[in-house]
Parts: sequence; C-alpha cells; structure tokens
Amino acid sequence: MDINRIPIEIRILGVLMEKQMTTPDYYPMSLNALILGCNQKSNRDPVMELSETEVLDALQQLRNDHLVWQVRTAGSRVSKYEHNMKEVAEFSIQETAVLCELMLRGPQTLGELRARCARMFEFHGTAEVEHIIGKLMDPQRGIYVKELPRQPGRKEPRFAHLLGDIDPEEDLLPTDRGESADTSYPEPSGKNRVVPGREQTERLNDIQQRITGLETMVERISKLEKTITALQEEFVAFKRQFE
Repeated sequence: MDINRIPIEIRILGVLMEKQMTTPDYYPMSLNALILGCNQKSNRDPVMELSETEVLDALQQLRNDHLVWQVRTAGSRVSKYEHNMKEVAEFSIQETAVLCELMLRGPQTLGELRARCARMFEFHGTAEVEHIIGKLMDPQRGIYVKELPRQPGRKEPRFAHLLGDIDPEEDLLPTDRGESADTSYPEPSGKNRVVPGREQTERLNDIQQRITGLETMVERISKLEKTITALQEEFVAFKRQFE
C-alpha cells in the first residue's frame, strides 16, 4: 500500500504503535490519552501542541483510509482507537520498533535507534538495527526507510521513514545550512505547529498516567455496576420463590 501521511497522522500512528508495545494494558487508547501522547514533551521530535479538533480530524482521515479503527472495549463507555498498520505491511516487532521511533523522533543514527528502541525491543547491537533497516529498504517488499545525506562533520549516517513527505533540510541546524545561528524563522502554525521548549515533561507524563488510571477506574466501576445489577436480579428471582 502506498502511504503518504501528514505530520499529525504520522504522530498519531506512532503514538498508537508505541502504546501497543510499551503498555499493552492501556491499549487501545482513548481520545484524551491519544492527545496527551501526541503532545508529550519526552520522546517526541518535534514537540507538538495539537488540539482535540485537529486530532479528531486526523483520526477521521486515518479511519477513512483504514489505518486506524475506532473500537469499544468490553465494559468501557469510552470509544478507543487502535492502529491498523497491517494495512501497509506485515511488520515484525523489530521493524515496528524502528519505524515507531523514526515516526516519533524523526531522522536518527543506528546508535540512536538502538538506544531509543530499547523500551519496545532491545537490539543487541547496531548491526542488528542495520539489518532491520535493510529489510525496511527492500524494493521488492516496499521501501519505508531511506538513508539521508551525511551532514558535514558527522560520521554516522541518519535514517528517516518514508511514510510522509520529509525534507532533510528541516532537520539541519542553521549552521549546517550555512546560515548564521541567530537566523529567525517564521513560527509554524496549524497542523505543523510545534512547541520549541521541552519544559513540564514530568508534569505532562504524570497527568497522562492519572487520566489512564481514571479511565481504568471507570471501566472497573462499569463492570461492578453490571455485577450489582445481575445480583439484584438474582435476589428478586430468589425472593419470588417464597411469595
């Protein structure tokens, strides 16, 4: 399948893939948890500040293209979302981990991928990562990753995903472009809006964990309500036997 997604859609898919592999007990994801995952400051590059409307619009497009499903889990009153990257290709766990990191953090070296993928899959060395990169660059199967031109002064090549339009120049520092370091750039807006700082990371992660915990509690309460209702019905039926 030919896939070419905008940055918000790539971020959503990356977050869903990440959650499935790192905390499967909290997957599929609710809308609130998904928004927090998209906007969190850690493990994200660029950092985004997406609104609920922007995420919902992107989710609708992904659902239209069968890349995301909206599901209802047993005992839950909240709609949740799961990715359907199988629509693109049958990726292995190792391939999914590498793609996920590239989707969430942008171009990276083999060493960076090895270290950052550890929370999803632990590679034993950069050679193993390179092997997986090679499989993701196989023309017969589909090319999902490419090697970027080596930057001046850097020894290791970097790799980027091909699930959407990328511009290698976007990842260069001003000095790498031959510009002065104090060159001003227009602030992105709309779907590509990013937050330059990485502050309040711990606070945001704490809020995300609390919301996830509250959602789990709501599901448990819903199950308890059903159990209580069933017991009440059994009690009424038992009582009628003596009337």
